Amino acid sequence: MEELYFVKDYKQDNRLRQSFSELAISVFGLSFEEWYIKELWNDRYIPYSFHADGKIIANVSVNLVDLIIAGQKKRAVQIGTVMTHPDYRNRGLSRSLLEKVLAEYENKTDVIYLFANSEVVDFYPKFGFGEVEEDEFYMAYKHEQTASATIRKLNGKVIEDLHFIKSAAQRRKSLSQMLSTEGTWGILLFYCLNVFPEQIYYMEEDEVIVICEMKENKLHLYDVIASHAVPIEDLISKIANSETTEVIFHFTPGNLSALSRRRLPKDDGVLFVRTTGENVYPINMSHPIMAKA
Repeated sequence: MEELYFVKDYKQDNRLRQSFSELAISVFGLSFEEWYIKELWNDRYIPYSFHADGKIIANVSVNLVDLIIAGQKKRAVQIGTVMTHPDYRNRGLSRSLLEKVLAEYENKTDVIYLFANSEVVDFYPKFGFGEVEEDEFYMAYKHEQTASATIRKLNGKVIEDLHFIKSAAQRRKSLSQMLSTEGTWGILLFYCLNVFPEQIYYMEEDEVIVICEMKENKLHLYDVIASHAVPIEDLISKIANSETTEVIFHFTPGNLSALSRRRLPKDDGVLFVRTTGENVYPINMSHPIMAKA
């Protein structure tokens, strides 16, 4: 049996990083290479991997996150990019990498969490993770005529636009004191680059970046990036249209009083949380989709 080697935080190593990206493409259909080349991969994303002669064959990544929970900042680790090459599965490699991550961070953070697909929900409870139910916030909408707004479309593939978004994200005001994240601009820019490059808009008068799209008369609001408080109803009236019947928030909004809620579908993963002290993670909230690893 060939010898496997453990390695972490190796983004500066071209051979290992490119092999990591190749594995991510084969497992998730997502490349990390452009994220690195455009200098968007920061020190808050740390892969923990095994390699065989320079070929990455298993990985568990650490994302360092500041969680805002009930108005207090909590140190958190979000685990993501859990993957193993098909030739090396069923050898306990993910377990070994997860154990290394937990040993390093369980006494340094308040919360360790992850989003797992339905195929592995029985795996994480073995390590002290418990499932947390999430809600989705939404509102019925009837469009009314509003003043025109100057909206400039941004392109998540253009480096100038990405750095504009980065600058705004680094200065952003949290959307909610109930549950939001800070220090996650790296993940945000990964989404802008790879997932939502055509759904990014800058509202010039309001100085707000909005990431959203219409699907079957429903406005999906993925993120709102601003350095100041934003009147969300006024913002929606400028980006919705006469065919919009519902607005869905893919984060926890600051003002919940006017919104309805329903159980969040688990299509995008089941939330598992492992708290290292008191149980601080709130139930029935919605983790920001643009900060989900």
